[in-house]
Amino acid sequence: MAREITGSPAAAAERARPRIFYGYYLIGAAMVAQFISIGSQNYVIGTFFKPMTTDLDWTRSEFTLGRTVAQFVMAFTGFFIGGHVDRRGARGLMFVGIGILTVALYSISFVQELWQWILLNGIILTIGAALIGNLVVNVTLSKWFVEKRGQAVAFASMGVSMAGVVFPPLMTHIIDDWGWRAGWRFLSVFCGLIMVPIAVLMRRAPEDYGMNPDGRTDDQMASGIGERARAEFAMSMTRREAIRTGTFYLLVIGFGLFGVTVGVMLLQTIPFMTDAGYSRNTASWMIVLSSIPALLSKPIWGYAMDHWDPKKLSSAGALITGCSLIIITASVNAGADWAIYFGFIMLGFGWGGMIPLQEVIWASYFGRRYIGAVRSAGLPFSLVLGAGSPLVVSIYFDHVGNYNGAILAVAGLNIASSIMLLFIPKPRHQRAAEAAATA
Repeated sequence: MAREITGSPAAAAERARPRIFYGYYLIGAAMVAQFISIGSQNYVIGTFFKPMTTDLDWTRSEFTLGRTVAQFVMAFTGFFIGGHVDRRGARGLMFVGIGILTVALYSISFVQELWQWILLNGIILTIGAALIGNLVVNVTLSKWFVEKRGQAVAFASMGVSMAGVVFPPLMTHIIDDWGWRAGWRFLSVFCGLIMVPIAVLMRRAPEDYGMNPDGRTDDQMASGIGERARAEFAMSMTRREAIRTGTFYLLVIGFGLFGVTVGVMLLQTIPFMTDAGYSRNTASWMIVLSSIPALLSKPIWGYAMDHWDPKKLSSAGALITGCSLIIITASVNAGADWAIYFGFIMLGFGWGGMIPLQEVIWASYFGRRYIGAVRSAGLPFSLVLGAGSPLVVSIYFDHVGNYNGAILAVAGLNIASSIMLLFIPKPRHQRAAEAAATA
């Protein structure tokens, strides 16, 4: 009998099954990809702000214009990315993105005119970063994980926060010692060397390789343990169906308002604090200080969203973020160091849940089969909402001479987002399917 079991097809299949579910390798790859994509765009930009504007004689709003253009470019590029990942996977896109990103980063070191900065940083670099970034890898993870999706996306998004820990002090040191042009060249080589092996690891969906989401065996799927993954796949909404629901637009606006803070604070924290008399080194460490709780809280957010209502958690995250901006603004002006530290720690904790929460909510509301196309349809609206915010803040400074009112306005947008996210319903299609399943 033992020989019969050992030699059975089921036993052979079990021996052939990898001991470690491949989805876990993808979590690591997604973490590194987001570290590079977000770091090379957002977490380094504040360190270049004053050195470049001083050297090139640009106003702050002129410098910021490059990142504003980048948001629109990201929106346009993202519209096409998700559907491609649904059909063909991420690997090919990522190799193209690596080439574009590294060339753009190196070329920025030769910038002399504003139009060159807008072209290279606002357009070309942004396209490259988008092709290796969070939309590409999080859509992939949403296909590989269902029951553990919150934890998977949360761990992967730790790469975003890790970028905040590593890039600001590193780039501040390089720029202060060797100049901003050397800084861009360093970034080009650094990003290219890290990203090539990451792209090799990417895979489209578990079903392509005889696997199931969350590493479930075929027997587990047949016994009903994987029913949530099967039901979510079956109830998935196409892009056309999704954009006909009110829920789609409410999510876009709610998370768009939530995300405004990131673009503003990553760009303006260093000039905001140096204007108040703090050193560049101290100001860059405030970004690190916010990134550490964002990093460490992600597993907590991931566990929480797999067990509790992600919608309420999103509302809480937006509220924490808005309140933290009020504390930061007041404490920087008062020179209250302990309150500044507390405000940036709060900011990081609020940021920690932003990416994993929205990825889980989008996938659970609209299903995983077409999630790339659905997410990419919402991305242009979300990014356009936040595209003008950094520019408006810089224009506000150029006219008023401080950042106080602008940052408090961003705090108000986050509080509005908190209220809005709390009351967004699931699509009618999804509610009807869930009701039928429990009947």
